[in-house]
Amino acid sequence: MPRFIRRVFFLLLLYAILCAVIGGFVAEGALHPQRRAITPKSEASVRQIALDKQSEFQDVSIPALGKITLEAWSIDPKKSNGNAVILLHGLGDNRLGMTGYAELLLNHGYNVLLPDARSHGASGGELATYGLLERDDIRRWFEWLITNQHPHCIFGLGESMGAAQLLQSLQTETGFCGVVAESSFSNFQEIAYDRVGQFFNAGPWVGRTVLRPVVSAAFYYARWKYGLNMLQVSPEDAVAQTKVPVLLIHGQIDSNIPVRHSRQIHSRNPATVLWEVPNADHCGAISTAPREFETRIVDWFQSRRP
Repeated sequence: MPRFIRRVFFLLLLYAILCAVIGGFVAEGALHPQRRAITPKSEASVRQIALDKQSEFQDVSIPALGKITLEAWSIDPKKSNGNAVILLHGLGDNRLGMTGYAELLLNHGYNVLLPDARSHGASGGELATYGLLERDDIRRWFEWLITNQHPHCIFGLGESMGAAQLLQSLQTETGFCGVVAESSFSNFQEIAYDRVGQFFNAGPWVGRTVLRPVVSAAFYYARWKYGLNMLQVSPEDAVAQTKVPVLLIHGQIDSNIPVRHSRQIHSRNPATVLWEVPNADHCGAISTAPREFETRIVDWFQSRRP
């Protein structure tokens, strides 16, 4: 074999090995996000919010797949309108990240349920699966509300990872009167390309081309070691099949999950409504346009009540 061909072969082999190794590290990092703990001080602040809003505060626990326990707070205003909203946080966060949304909804008489996603906050679980298992977790929270609070309507509101999980839950729970998903990704493969590109301050083309073997290796690793087919993580596929009313919200300058993801979800089901928020970054609608955000959310829920 000529020396040049041997060198090319060696470099290709080295590249393949490096991609496989890096892919394993990428998969481990994605599936094991850092936990953000809930401190007694932070819980006390939420309890005070409930008190100020004349609402009842309750700790809630339910069992889930994998023999784990999921934790949440239920906050119910004394002057309830009879409807409930499940609030779902983003990656590496916990239920505390949704307290601003909870306050907004409590002001309008909604009962709010703030769960920690599996492997986040105080909930059990070692793996974050971005919707593969969480879709069933959300179904269980839905059933808990039905059994314990008997609301007229149950809505969902999620941001980022929580938005993606919420949309995927529509495959297993069709009883939502309506959902709101802010800054969701369209599918896990597409957001993986974004993440690779962002690491090099470039676009998703880097992940789709030069470093595509790294992404592929990460997906193969997750399936080989944990039995997780991350190619099945696809909010857009779930929305394409659902009849539940969906409001998509996305900041036009989102530097974390680009707005094209929500556009792609919307294109799969034109019955959805997409609000693109000018000058808003990732999950920034509530701070960039607070009055319009409140009006759109409340009107969306009220118009979906039977």
